[in-house]
Amino acid sequence: MLNGKNIVIGVTGGIAAYKAADVVSRLKKQGANVYVIMTEHSTKFIQPLTFQSISQNYVVTDMFEDPKTWDVEHISLAKRADLFLVVPATANIIGKVAGGIADDFLTTTLMATVAPVYFALAMNTKMYENRIMQSNVKKLQEFGYHMILPESGRLACGDVGAGKLADPEFIVQNVVDYFTKSKPLSGKRILITAGPTREAIDPVRYITNHSSGKMGYAIAQVAVDQGADVTLISGPTQLTPPRGLNFIPVTSTREMYDAVMDNLEVDVVIKAAAPSDYKIVNYSEEKIKKTDGQMKMNFEKNPDILKRVGELKTHQVLVGFAAETQNVEAYAKKKLVEKNLDFIVANDVTAKGAGFDVDTNIITIYDKDGSADVYDCMAKSEVAAIILDKVFQKL
Repeated sequence: MLNGKNIVIGVTGGIAAYKAADVVSRLKKQGANVYVIMTEHSTKFIQPLTFQSISQNYVVTDMFEDPKTWDVEHISLAKRADLFLVVPATANIIGKVAGGIADDFLTTTLMATVAPVYFALAMNTKMYENRIMQSNVKKLQEFGYHMILPESGRLACGDVGAGKLADPEFIVQNVVDYFTKSKPLSGKRILITAGPTREAIDPVRYITNHSSGKMGYAIAQVAVDQGADVTLISGPTQLTPPRGLNFIPVTSTREMYDAVMDNLEVDVVIKAAAPSDYKIVNYSEEKIKKTDGQMKMNFEKNPDILKRVGELKTHQVLVGFAAETQNVEAYAKKKLVEKNLDFIVANDVTAKGAGFDVDTNIITIYDKDGSADVYDCMAKSEVAAIILDKVFQKL
């Protein structure tokens, strides 16, 4: 099933390191080309010769090896990898990657690769449950890294609880699933916008809104996972773009408009961004000083990106969003017609779990055929999957 796939295995210094040999063996039996990188600490638990014998490839253990044994091809492992698997993944390696630390061969290769990365977690229960550790796991998941969670059981230290490395068969199945699972959007080109825009008042100040970009970024991640060729146009956010897509950062609504117009040769457009509707008429080149009286500003309309795409679309599936505080259904249906959308995702941002900068959403999808699908509160990644499933049906 994995014939010809290049799998890079990172082995770190945990007692479960010996189980990584079983993982390598199983991957080889599936037909994969396996390359192993070991941290210095992992060699205290199992010898590199074991992995070299099983993988039939040289095992990297030191960033600064003797030139006599140096193979320059090892530098290209980050590019060669079709998938990267760290097993066992200790709290140390998770913390390093989450913090952007690259101080050995494994972490530098992880930082350089654009291949999907899977971490098979294994550590003491208390370490696994530690809030810092859990925060690091969540952070990496938001960046698009995959976690193979540990099992519960008796650990080598004698504790009983979560932290035991998942069964090697299950770990390998995760790898197989990645390459064999259905990718319904394979070959489809999807343009997604996300986040707010900013309209400058003077060199110091600007107007914007509370959009975090989380919904658009979640859609982008799921679209990549489903095989789509994704372009993400994003206003300023605190988020890291998902891996494996074309990312275009913008600031103003005009910049977002131009970027969208330049990238309309796609199959699907999903407008999840919240661009500013208005901009300042007279931008001040100097900082506006405070006065005793009132300050009045004049605004003019920005271009309506969604409406223009609706006017220009030919074969594209066009999806819009309606984030409202009142009369949600009426406003959403009006926007659906006026913008020439295929369907619109509506939500009440005043509802708990559906507002700005949260990881969940509560949506209703209104279709141009007149139907309406109502959904309970769920993670934005789940909402993204629902939206893309409906896109697939439209395609």
